[in-house]
Amino acid sequence: MTHASRRKSIGLTKRVFAGLVGAGALVTVLQPAAAIAQDDPFSQFPLVIHCKSNETYHAFYISRVSKDGVATYVASDRIAGTITLDGQAKAVGGKGGGSCVGKTLAELRASQQAYDLKP
Repeated sequence: MTHASRRKSIGLTKRVFAGLVGAGALVTVLQPAAAIAQDDPFSQFPLVIHCKSNETYHAFYISRVSKDGVATYVASDRIAGTITLDGQAKAVGGKGGGSCVGKTLAELRASQQAYDLKP
């Protein structure tokens, strides 16, 4: 009986130790993630921009942000646009555009066409 109790005790000790080591590793893993989150380019752009084009309203969702700071937004009809933090919205691959073309992020936010995701 002593042998079985000792095995349980050793097993419990191993689990507690593994949990502590795992928690320490988790903290180590999460710290760099927090540092990266501060440099996240997606946090600087709205999640959705809505525009009217050809009498239809489109929701453009952020798809990517390039190294040079150009955000690309796409809609369901395979239409897209780009914008920078200090530039104007541009249509991609087609003529015209819509109610967003030529506006800055500040103008899109002021006209309530841009929606940010805030935690």
